[in-house]
Amino acid sequence: MAKKSKLAVRAAELEAAVVGLFTGTPAPAAPAKKKKRRKAKKAKVVKAAKRPAKKAAKKAKKAAKKTAKKAKKKAKKR
Repeated sequence: MAKKSKLAVRAAELEAAVVGLFTGTPAPAAPAKKKKRRKAKKAKVVKAAKRPAKKAAKKAKKAAKKTAKKAKKKAKKR
């Protein structure tokens, strides 16, 4: 059996509740909802180790851009 979407499940619950109102029979109690699992946070050590490498890469990229810009200006002047 395929899993019903949340919308379909809710619609069925509401329909059962409305039918219960008109027929006088109480609607069955809704099952308890599952708890959502919280994602584990990354260790600070891993993030701290990645930081200097990331900074160096950013610096290198900026320097490369600057060099390309200078070269373009020089080429334009000629």
